[in-house]
Amino acid sequence: MYTFQSRVRYSEVGEDKRITLLSILNYFQDCSTFHSEELGVGVDYLERKQRIWVLNSWQIVVNRYANLCETISVGTWPYAFNGFTGLRNFTMRGQDGELLAYANTLWAFLDTERGRPVKVDPEVVAAYTLEEPLSMEYASRKVPIPEGAKPHTSFPVHRSHLDTNHHVNNGQYVQMAKDYLPENFRIGQMRAEYKRQAVLGDTIFPKVEQTEGCCTVALCDGAGKPYAVVEFRR
Repeated sequence: MYTFQSRVRYSEVGEDKRITLLSILNYFQDCSTFHSEELGVGVDYLERKQRIWVLNSWQIVVNRYANLCETISVGTWPYAFNGFTGLRNFTMRGQDGELLAYANTLWAFLDTERGRPVKVDPEVVAAYTLEEPLSMEYASRKVPIPEGAKPHTSFPVHRSHLDTNHHVNNGQYVQMAKDYLPENFRIGQMRAEYKRQAVLGDTIFPKVEQTEGCCTVALCDGAGKPYAVVEFRR
């Protein structure tokens, strides 16, 4: 397992002085980046090979939101490579080892020149040490659009939404979807399925369904095809 320590910064907390879901997601994403960079198969390596890892799905479970200035330890490890996909777990722990949050992710390995999935390069697979998957309740990676989802006002993709791959960062989709949560909705689990890549100039058309204990947000194009579907549960 690759780990790094940090303290929860003021810029990472919400109105309640606790770390936000987006900050947890960003810590997890940064942790996997640090891990790959340390092994020599990070962003620059992949760019030279015309390859990228694209996230297909998140499942994040939060037991407790860390407090402002609390010391945390963030860890990650891959547990399987299957053809053109990779599976990776994440954990966030408190100073005493308390499991604050954890996650499961599915990634696809893409050829950037052809824009299609390809088998993970042998040297990339060899760089990592596979470990046992985290003991957790694994939810489906598919997040369907509810039939009763209602359309909301559309909005454009801005440059601030983009990452180094020049498409909307996976965390930005979650932040967009979070804006449609009811007041005082405390997130216990978030699932996100990424269907397509939105880029600068695209317009997002949200569809939202709220039920007791659950809110699902589909972020779609003008034809109703989703870029991402995000589900929040209390």
